[in-house]
Amino acid sequence: MPVMTNASGLTVRTWSATADAEGAGNYSRYFTGTLLPGLRELPGFEGAYLLRRDLDGSGTIELTVHTFWDSPAAIRAFAGADITVAIVEPEARAMLLDFDRTATHRSVAADARG
Repeated sequence: MPVMTNASGLTVRTWSATADAEGAGNYSRYFTGTLLPGLRELPGFEGAYLLRRDLDGSGTIELTVHTFWDSPAAIRAFAGADITVAIVEPEARAMLLDFDRTATHRSVAADARG
């Protein structure tokens, strides 16, 4: 039987964007090579996922970022006073067709990853 971990207090910050195939590949490299190393230095950062899906074979890729934080205060230290504002650096913006201007936040009810 899978083990469920107590994830009490963990918050997931979610943000989405679209890109063409080249931009999605570039953003993936930016995410792993630039963004993640910086996030790992922040107190309260607990990990991240970058998900992608092809939108109806049109050549447009949806990218969804989920970052995990141990508290709203940790998110605030990263994002500023208004944690709903998406933080998208100019370098990343150049790779994207469009992106959410806001981020959403959800509390983790159960974590079955490990």
